[in-house]
Amino acid sequence: MAAVADRYDAFILDVWGVLHDGVTLYPGVVDTLERLTAAGKPFVMLTNAPRRSSAVAEAMISMGMPEKYCQRILSSGESTFLDLRERSDPFYASVGNRFLHIGPERDRNLFDGLDWDEAQQVDDCDLVVNTGPWEDGETVADYEDLLQQGAAMALPMICANPDLVVIRGGREIICAGSLALRYEEIGGSVRWLGKPKAEIYEYCFRELADFDKPRIAAVGDSFRTDLAGAANAGVAPIFVAAGIHVGELGGWPPDRLALDGLAAKWSARPAAAIPAFVW
Repeated sequence: MAAVADRYDAFILDVWGVLHDGVTLYPGVVDTLERLTAAGKPFVMLTNAPRRSSAVAEAMISMGMPEKYCQRILSSGESTFLDLRERSDPFYASVGNRFLHIGPERDRNLFDGLDWDEAQQVDDCDLVVNTGPWEDGETVADYEDLLQQGAAMALPMICANPDLVVIRGGREIICAGSLALRYEEIGGSVRWLGKPKAEIYEYCFRELADFDKPRIAAVGDSFRTDLAGAANAGVAPIFVAAGIHVGELGGWPPDRLALDGLAAKWSARPAAAIPAFVW
């Protein structure tokens, strides 16, 4: 980060794949945040975690992240909570009040305080809220019957985490985005909340209101969500090569042809690439 920090005045930081692997903070992360702070470079953390922002902060603090660095976080889960609470989008005009939750117990704080009724079966709900698989290690195929039933009933789905896969403690697991993508493939309707949608970046811009977009950079490891999202939002994408694409790119320095291919596929060319979020 030392090579790029002076080019920008503020940063939007991805969390999973940049700061930690779901279990452990990456080496050098706290030192890098300390150096950014000392240099007067404010940052906001923006994550596709399908949980409330407070839960994301608590998880990072338990990994050893200083609490002072967890004050400005927005998760796609928080965005989903607000979306469900307000119901202001036309998407909700014909949606009833009963939802089915697909996702693990750890995501259930998403529904605390909401005026919705939870259903236990797909044939008894008006809306599917998808935060990911119920258990790590499951596959999209494990959900095929449920997804087919929901699509046949024309049930709308909210996807609270557009990521397709994530590396948790060195193991690849599917995310809500994989289930939502399959749902769309079989004719289901999905409302995607989180990166790469430009709307979720508005929170960051409110927090970084003193800075012009060309002077803000977004650091992330996924072309599909982080870099495409940065491009959609009008800020500079900085690519972390040690994240989700490491297998495709062959380590550091990344394979140039493969990197160019990803940039073209997602219409998001990095302003810079770094091996990891270290100083």
